[in-house]
Amino acid sequence: MLQRIQSIYLLFASLVLFALFLFPLAHNIYVNGKLVNVTVTGVYETVNGQDSHIQVFTALTIITVIAALIPLIVIFLYKNRKQQIALCYSAILVLIGYSFWMAQTVKKVVGDITLEYKNMGIGLFLTSLSIILIIFAVKSIQRDEKLVKSADRLR
Repeated sequence: MLQRIQSIYLLFASLVLFALFLFPLAHNIYVNGKLVNVTVTGVYETVNGQDSHIQVFTALTIITVIAALIPLIVIFLYKNRKQQIALCYSAILVLIGYSFWMAQTVKKVVGDITLEYKNMGIGLFLTSLSIILIIFAVKSIQRDEKLVKSADRLR
């Protein structure tokens, strides 16, 4: 059924991944004497309070959209719970790889500078939150599968 708790978890996981477009991965970093912010769409230089796009991350942006759409797609596969579970595990693996790629991209932009806790953006932690929500969804799907199997035994 569409109105189960796993739908809520998957919807929130998708919203959290789409929130990567709102929150920076790293902010207020001085790179080559310039104040920059790093997001999934690119690097922005702050000059006189205005942000100007100085580098674009096209591939990272596209993969962010695809990764955010996967949990939404899984919601509508509610008739095939085994396929839902498999896609959730696949989404978790994709998000782990995506998190690594995102961290390496930030590391490449920052260079030799050590990224301090105060400069880390919320975006670096959102994929971890999304993975946790997908794990909760998998547990709920497995609970539903167990309930259906027990009901079949009673017939």
